[in-house]
Amino acid sequence: MEHIVYVVDDDDTVRQSVVRLLESADIHALGFSSAEAFLSHPFEDLPSCVILDMQMPTITGFDVADALKDSGREIPIIFLTGHGTIPMSVRAIKGGAYEFLTKPVESSALIGSIESALRLAQHNAARVKEHYALKQRHLSLTPREHKVLELAVSGKLNKQIAAELGVSEITVKVHRRRVMEKMQVRSVAELVRAVERLTKHQPAE
Repeated sequence: MEHIVYVVDDDDTVRQSVVRLLESADIHALGFSSAEAFLSHPFEDLPSCVILDMQMPTITGFDVADALKDSGREIPIIFLTGHGTIPMSVRAIKGGAYEFLTKPVESSALIGSIESALRLAQHNAARVKEHYALKQRHLSLTPREHKVLELAVSGKLNKQIAAELGVSEITVKVHRRRVMEKMQVRSVAELVRAVERLTKHQPAE
């Protein structure tokens, strides 16, 4: 199994027909009759997207989207509704929805949107994996190596770093080499870009 599509709709007929359609197209799908069941289930560590009914009895599609975002899960959302309005679709897209479709939807249009969303999910998964590996490399640095990295990416020369840390220039060179090895970079420019990627994906306070 390389991917998974979650189908969340309280209408049994719609949900089951969508799941059958996807399975017939060799797209692995899981159906949920409520938002609560979907949000509480153990998520697979696979590229995925969710087909989400906008109007459900207790939790709206917007609430589910917010809950996914709060949990840190980057799952492309395809909203599916029988009562779509322009303001609703605008709000959905502005809220980060991948697509907004109205029922009844053509099979080809739905499958096309899903395949596109899964490609995005695959890209997101690769990016998250790469960022995690970079973060682990950064965490492997010693406190002194962290300081050398900080000063090096600020543009300071070995002699200046040595003066600031109160150590010899040779010691700085040793630490700097270890920083480059642990961060798996070959130049200061690459080191700067690596630090920028780490900073860019830091969670907001």
